[in-house]
Amino acid sequence: MIFFVVFSVYDIYTYRCVFMHFYVITAFPVIFEGPLQETILKRAQEKELVQVDVINLRDFAEGRHKHLDDYPFGGGSGMVMIPEPIDKALKSLPVKKGEKKSRFVYMSPMGGPLDQKKLEELKELDNLVVLCGRYKGVDQRVLDSWIDEEISIGDYVLSGGEIPALVLIDGVSRLVAGVLGNSLSPGTDSFSSGLLGYPSYTRPADWNGKEVPEILLSGRHKDIAEWRLRKSEEKTESVRKDLFEKYLIEIEGKKNE
Repeated sequence: MIFFVVFSVYDIYTYRCVFMHFYVITAFPVIFEGPLQETILKRAQEKELVQVDVINLRDFAEGRHKHLDDYPFGGGSGMVMIPEPIDKALKSLPVKKGEKKSRFVYMSPMGGPLDQKKLEELKELDNLVVLCGRYKGVDQRVLDSWIDEEISIGDYVLSGGEIPALVLIDGVSRLVAGVLGNSLSPGTDSFSSGLLGYPSYTRPADWNGKEVPEILLSGRHKDIAEWRLRKSEEKTESVRKDLFEKYLIEIEGKKNE
């Protein structure tokens, strides 16, 4: 647990005791208002298990128009985010580059993939600084100076890094101890075991003539667990052969240990 005071141009953040502290640097902070005030993310913050501070990049921009971008050297289409406002915003944080259990990341389609393994790794941190790009990207010099890692949520391009940042925050937050009501939930999610999830059913047992598989009503927990594993294997083999092949290799490796 850590105590922080964060100062920005217009706001003073008060002391809080938290387990996971996110600092989001963005030119469009309003994008975060709705998602951060709903369901799991809202409860995680209310419990003070997670804290998300959204820093408005325009607070650190110069001039009447607070512009954040300029034409790229070498020509070409699009605009590039200038380094100075980003540098000032990052310097304003209480988290320093290279500090233990802290990391500076940039959401970018050119980054490494965000998967469950990466989420598990990131949730061990105390502080995660997330830079959201816009336009054609961020001046490489500020990335070289500050960023520990670039992270991508998929092989496609979005309008900016805000939605990927929300994906990252949600994925990490739900792994923080105490955030989910059922402590077993993260361990049964898709990808937690290397497989996709099994099918789920609830009441009524008969809906429009479609009945819940009998095994789930049997009360035989060992048989139910085996059924769920088999269904997870079948689903993974059907739609994600790459994951299934990796799963089989891991199973074989454990047999040979």
